[in-house]
Amino acid sequence: MELVQISETLRQDAVTLVFVNVFLQQIGLPVPAVPTLLLAGSLMATPGELGKVLAAAVLASVIADWVWYWSGKLFGYRVLSGLCKLSINPASCVSQTEARFIRWGMSSLVVAKFIPGFSTVAPPIAGALRMNQPGFLLAAGTGAGLWAGLALGAGWLLKDTVQAAIAILEDQAGNAVLLALAVLCVWLGWKLWQKYRFRKFCAVPHITPGELVEAMQAEHPPLVLDLRGATMVAQTGPIPGTKVAEHDFLREAVGDWPKSRPIVTLCACPEDAGAVQAARHLLNAGYLSVRPLQGGYDAWLAATGKPASQ
Repeated sequence: MELVQISETLRQDAVTLVFVNVFLQQIGLPVPAVPTLLLAGSLMATPGELGKVLAAAVLASVIADWVWYWSGKLFGYRVLSGLCKLSINPASCVSQTEARFIRWGMSSLVVAKFIPGFSTVAPPIAGALRMNQPGFLLAAGTGAGLWAGLALGAGWLLKDTVQAAIAILEDQAGNAVLLALAVLCVWLGWKLWQKYRFRKFCAVPHITPGELVEAMQAEHPPLVLDLRGATMVAQTGPIPGTKVAEHDFLREAVGDWPKSRPIVTLCACPEDAGAVQAARHLLNAGYLSVRPLQGGYDAWLAATGKPASQ
């Protein structure tokens, strides 16, 4: 659909189009909403019309967040584990986001829309942690209002600039397509480079589940840091002989553990990303033997054949 057609559709039924666009984005589809909000704001003739569009955007966002909230409440660990595996950046594990969510509390939902990635995982984490539903809806609505309001307000205040930019893009449609393709290529190249760097980052010696089970039965077992999120630990139980830790407080978790004695890091992240990240941090801090558990919690579970709490 051309920009002129999009603009005309927004003029005719901005409320419906904005509602659908925002809902699809907030439910997790790769559909940009901010450009639509900017354009919609620039096309509204009166503050009353702008208010209706803002209400539609907030309602759509809150409904999507509410769906994720109940997904987390009903399925907890499985939803968070799935989001972790679908993460665009494996080095940013859901467990880390969850720890910060718990630390910041309900206020984190207000700023979630402005933090890439956090917007998607915050609502199911809130559900999994059994956050008070009225409080959740209030915080989610406040955050959505700020996010959508800023975009719509910017479009309203800069309507002449937005319309001029649309006119230029329409006149230079061919060049705009080439520019978009160039930007896409640069973005893909950057993602591939990040993937390459992540592969190199993960190139540290791991310990297998069998080796860990054997080591934990020795006279001097290693210190095992369980880096799974609080929701996962609460639902599956702690792993006997391990210490629950957070990425932001690794040194506190290690305490006075001798730097010459072995440490094992464990997570429930794709490609053991969180465990590798923690191991790298401790190695850089001077600990001589830190190894991530290969395969993480699922591999440990398969090797021992029992839930963590048993």
